[in-house]
Amino acid sequence: MMTTLTVEHGPVTTVTLNRPAVRNAFNEDLIRDLSDWAASVPTDGSVRVVVLRGAGASFCAGADLQWMSKMAAYTRDENIADATTAASMFLALDSLPVPVIGRVHGAALGGGAGLAAVCDVVVAADDAMFGFTEVVLGILPAMISPYVVRTIGLSAAREWCLNGARFTAARAKEMGLVHDVVSSDRLDLTVDRHVQQFLKAAPSAIAATKALLREVAGRLPADVLPRTVEAIASQRVSPEGQEGMRAFMEKRPASWQS
Repeated sequence: MMTTLTVEHGPVTTVTLNRPAVRNAFNEDLIRDLSDWAASVPTDGSVRVVVLRGAGASFCAGADLQWMSKMAAYTRDENIADATTAASMFLALDSLPVPVIGRVHGAALGGGAGLAAVCDVVVAADDAMFGFTEVVLGILPAMISPYVVRTIGLSAAREWCLNGARFTAARAKEMGLVHDVVSSDRLDLTVDRHVQQFLKAAPSAIAATKALLREVAGRLPADVLPRTVEAIASQRVSPEGQEGMRAFMEKRPASWQS
């Protein structure tokens, strides 16, 4: 039973981090519940979009103080086991075959900013605050670093991961961590606009595209040419590829759009 998440199931699935008393900070339970939920997402196209949000005043304020106090007493082996569990959670979320929209308000700090980095689209309130704050605590953003560097680039990562400072939603948008910055009363409307756009796309095409983008990122075009050729050829002959091309030529909505 998940105790730290509220999940509204359906083609548009809403996952709410539900630890509002601690601003949805990470602990072992939240990490476990997010991992278990990610493993449960069907791959049959029945879930089309995921909206990730936080209950209460913030999206996610990083690590829970009680959890951190336990870490301070862990041995190296215990720390490796604990960090492996958390790193595997971020990987599982990043590997979901459906688009994930992050709805960010309040604080998105540390691992909370890491959650934003694994979302496909992030919509943030204009007064939201972000930060890779780990170094201020004497630790480092190790588990989220692959997603942060991929999302904002090495130069921006060097600045913000090394200084640990907080930055605004507007600055997050400038560096690519956030895609839309809106007033709080327009958050849901803007999220829904992205949801509706994703619903126009074929589920199998989105899943294949997400996987392909992860593979080709940072590689030379010539090195990935066989993979890109194989990807488009496979999708063209797939049921949804065939249906989509027929629908376009017949000037009608595709089956997944009805």
